[in-house]
Amino acid sequence: MALDSSSIFIGGSQGKQEALALKLANRHGLVTGATGTGKTVTLQILAEGFSAAGVPVFCADVKGDLSGIAMTGESKDFLEKRAAEIGFDEYKYEATPTIFWDLFGRQGHPIRTTISEMGPLLLSRLLDLSDAQEGALNIAFKIADEEGLLLLDLKDLRALLQDLAERGSTIQTEYGNVTKASVGAIQRQLLVLENQGGDMFFGEPALDLRDLMRIERDGRGFVSVLAADELMRSPRLYATFLLWLMSELFEELPEVGDPDKPKLVFFFDEAHLLFDDAPKALVDKVEQVVRLIRSKGVGVYFVTQNPLDVPDAVLAQLGNRIQHALRAYTPREQKAVRTAADTFRQNPDFDTAEVITQLGVGEALVSVLEGKGVPSMVQRTLIRPPSSRLGPVTDAERRKVIDSDSPVRGMYERAVDRESAYEILQKRSEEKHAAEARQAELAEREKEAREAAKAARSPSRGRQTTTEAVIKSVSRSVATSVGRQIGNALIRGILGSLSRR
Repeated sequence: MALDSSSIFIGGSQGKQEALALKLANRHGLVTGATGTGKTVTLQILAEGFSAAGVPVFCADVKGDLSGIAMTGESKDFLEKRAAEIGFDEYKYEATPTIFWDLFGRQGHPIRTTISEMGPLLLSRLLDLSDAQEGALNIAFKIADEEGLLLLDLKDLRALLQDLAERGSTIQTEYGNVTKASVGAIQRQLLVLENQGGDMFFGEPALDLRDLMRIERDGRGFVSVLAADELMRSPRLYATFLLWLMSELFEELPEVGDPDKPKLVFFFDEAHLLFDDAPKALVDKVEQVVRLIRSKGVGVYFVTQNPLDVPDAVLAQLGNRIQHALRAYTPREQKAVRTAADTFRQNPDFDTAEVITQLGVGEALVSVLEGKGVPSMVQRTLIRPPSSRLGPVTDAERRKVIDSDSPVRGMYERAVDRESAYEILQKRSEEKHAAEARQAELAEREKEAREAAKAARSPSRGRQTTTEAVIKSVSRSVATSVGRQIGNALIRGILGSLSRR
């Protein structure tokens, strides 16, 4: 079976090839199925196919299994058997050019963005803020813009919020009420985020989107693999990061209409995390990005267990679908099976809902867009075996890819902390305290000067202290008594002299 360069080979069904047309690959897609039914391998072979066609790929590696895409596959009997069964005569083993990324910088190159680029809407989602707290955060961003305060990392935002709490009464009439309670609640959530490792995500150097769209010298697109096994412990951070990434792509990339192949394909694994308990404003944002990013040449593929995990408004935008087996034991599971079956263009040869529950591992129902964007009739398909390794890389292999083979090595490892809101506000606070100290010193000097001038204007002997008055009174009394005694003695002496005569 010869491969078509204008499409990606997915697998075989009833002696025919099932393939995804590159020209329609930016119409988005959905890969669903229960745990252990083969979703990760399907994601892997799609990523290989896009890479071979010169299309860069970004995907999250939730369990660590997808990292094997960076290594050459190993010959195994069941892989060879599957290739022969579907007539895959050109099957060969080869590695795919890969860049490993990690928000925490442990299993790949660090990914950072700034607080300003994240914006108040996504940050409010990340921090799970109330309406009042979200309002306070919007005011903080507004004031930061007007006062030229760069918000790069968490300490910048915390310093700004502290400054706003102190200035609450002065900004109330212009911006609205910013209570200390709201600021305190946001600060607590920022502390939780920091303890979860979020402080490593915010800062510089920020991710350059062009590094996600690199092409190898041989014409193959790089597959950017995000290590998400540790990130999944903070699902809100994971979902917010991926939504931010899609939003940035939408904002930065130019309009290209309908290209012959996508400029980038984005796989969103564990997609339900994006929509769980999400406010309507956020779901609307996702729908908008998914609907409009197609014209930027970006294809978005959601990977999740259950099609019910994706809102109907978003589900309607996903034209290419691969459905692995679903279980149907509970009423919700039975509803999911019916929903999945109803989204396909029915095949008269089988009951779609019944087949969904009977699919084996590595088997799926496939319907892709063809012709003028019309979905193909659903087919029961054996998914082709991957050319790269099944299973994870070793730590040594990962380190070699990062340190030796990566085109972005050394570009993101060292964090940069330039002057921003924290430093500016700290300097402003120091200047304020210094000014207050100078003013207090000047006031003290003026007081001393006034007292000295007042003392200089008063006569030197015009007043006497109580002690001086007592001493003078005693002195007069003593003098009077002594004088009286002397006078009496003189009189007695004179009278005595006269009497003797």
